[in-house]
Amino acid sequence: MSKKELTVGFVGNPNCGKTTLFNAYTGANLKVANWPGVTVEKKEGAMRFHDDTFRLVDLPGTYSLTSYTMEETVTRQYILSDEVDVIVDVADASALERNLYLTLQLIELGKPVVLALNMMDIVQERGMEIDLHRLPEMLGIPCVPVSARRKTGLEILIHTVAHHKDKILGEKLIHHHEPEESHHKDAEEHHKMYAMVYSDDVEDKIDEISDLLQKNYPKIDNLRWHAIKVLENDVEIRKAYPLNWSEILERDYEKEIINQKFSFIEEIMTECVANRSRKAESTDRIDRVLTHPVWGLPVFLLIMALVFFLTFTVGDWLKGYFEIGLDSLTGLVTSAMETIHTNPLLISLVTDGILAGVGGILTFLPNIFILFLALAFLEDSGYMARVAYVMDGIMGKIGLSGRAFLPMLLGFGCTVPAVMASRVLENPRDRLKTIMVTPFMSCSARLPIYVLFSEMFFGDRAMIAAFSMYVLGLAMAILGAFIMKLADRKENGNMLLIELPEYKTPNAHTIRVYVWEKVKDYLTKAGTTIFLASMIMWCVMNLGPQGFTTDMEQSFGALIGKTLVPVFAPLGLGYWQIVLALISGIAAKEVVVSSCSVLFGIGNVTGISGMNGLAAVLEGMGFGALNAYALMVFCLLYVPCLATLATVKRETGSWKWTGLMVCVQLLIAWLMAFLVFQAGSAVF
Repeated sequence: MSKKELTVGFVGNPNCGKTTLFNAYTGANLKVANWPGVTVEKKEGAMRFHDDTFRLVDLPGTYSLTSYTMEETVTRQYILSDEVDVIVDVADASALERNLYLTLQLIELGKPVVLALNMMDIVQERGMEIDLHRLPEMLGIPCVPVSARRKTGLEILIHTVAHHKDKILGEKLIHHHEPEESHHKDAEEHHKMYAMVYSDDVEDKIDEISDLLQKNYPKIDNLRWHAIKVLENDVEIRKAYPLNWSEILERDYEKEIINQKFSFIEEIMTECVANRSRKAESTDRIDRVLTHPVWGLPVFLLIMALVFFLTFTVGDWLKGYFEIGLDSLTGLVTSAMETIHTNPLLISLVTDGILAGVGGILTFLPNIFILFLALAFLEDSGYMARVAYVMDGIMGKIGLSGRAFLPMLLGFGCTVPAVMASRVLENPRDRLKTIMVTPFMSCSARLPIYVLFSEMFFGDRAMIAAFSMYVLGLAMAILGAFIMKLADRKENGNMLLIELPEYKTPNAHTIRVYVWEKVKDYLTKAGTTIFLASMIMWCVMNLGPQGFTTDMEQSFGALIGKTLVPVFAPLGLGYWQIVLALISGIAAKEVVVSSCSVLFGIGNVTGISGMNGLAAVLEGMGFGALNAYALMVFCLLYVPCLATLATVKRETGSWKWTGLMVCVQLLIAWLMAFLVFQAGSAVF
């Protein structure tokens, strides 16, 4: 191949360590975008090896090349295109049997394929042995042992890719099939050329279809792969090559082809893998508790409670230092501006608007950091897949599979990627239901609200008050899905098929990348959305019908808030400042906190003195613990942020569903806050 740049597609099953391997190569040279025409995340990176430049593409995880989900469709279309030069099939070597089905399909494409046997460290820990001489003989492709976590074997793998770029068929295929047992005319030749050779009946059909395709479409590439896909009744291939197949295909061959592939995989495993009967005893022992039908859910809730205990205790300890820094910065900025005789109006905008708003949000960064760090540990250790398994029973009762709980779990971090993650669901109705209920999950943007109001009004029980929001959000999401199931009246027959990966020690590099991306998003939001919202809020509170005013009661903000006070009064939120803060939270939930700082004139609302000052002001207005809890409930359930609404519109392609979500969530938030406040008032 004359060109110096090689495009390498990384393909593999979910949880095979593909992205970790991709990150190990690309490092900081990473570019993330969407695939043209579809809203599926596309990751690209670049690297140099000797004289070659490699363009690496991390493709969405897939179990096969049959297009069911959007991710599988994108992966298949890309590797079928002329863009990719070499396919790196990343397989979890500790679960090789499960990964080889995709490998066989990739080999049949007729493109250069290199098998990266990842997680070889786990293979060794489990006492397994893989015959790295026999495996390439049977598959006809290079098989390179690597460990993405420990970054071993990476240079050998990329060296193999560079030297394999022009090779389609293997050097030598050695099967233990006896050709004389077959009556197919080309049996001996097939065993020399193809890794996967089917029964005589199937091979006859492949030949017959290949001849028909070649006659009608002489320019078609890789006749054998297309013939197999026609035989499997692949909708896309049959649509692309419309011929009268009924005379050839008198029955459905898909199941037969799948069974024969798995029979060959079993043959590979028998010949190439030793000691595979040894179970990962520690994993099984842990799973007896974590995936127990009775104890699994309580254990999950206890783990999440521990996460929020760390978020509050460790996070608040670190937050104290941020607050000291913010106080010092505010004092320095004020003194500097007064020294140069800056207009008091501008000083107020900078200190009371920008620093109070943005700075107040930044002090919550330690809490956010601890939350994402804990979630990253749970995800990279292999536990999150277990949660989907544990929730499968409950999700089945509400018309969804346990797989739908994975996007909902992501909602604990940020609702935007959680809504996008609903693409993993095959059924369009399941995707829509999941998108509609995911915003009920309490995202990290709401955490500053919980921290502020729970610590002001609930003292030692602050963590319990905040944690109850996450439990309530989960319960509301499940209830919402159940109501939609009753309205749908259609049985989807959902069945959970999910891989439970081996438990492993979380990779430091993977966690660092994950946490940094989330923290960077938070900082970006503070520097853009919250910065702008703080300035707008300051203007709204300092401008009125008569122009600039120092009396907030005469401002535009007060007029807007007072107009809506009757709507919020039954919720215990009948204060125009609170109403206005809630409206501002539609831009981003963190803005509720920064708005309170501006609206109540508290310089550092997150510091001890700031919290005491705000609590005193609120209590003087008659706003107590019950009001605070009703406020937290309303913030949990009402309209998601603008970024989420834009994502929902993009994913559903419908303004109707987006508008319906807004109306329904506003109604539910109002009703739940009303019930909390009225019931609490009656009891207390």
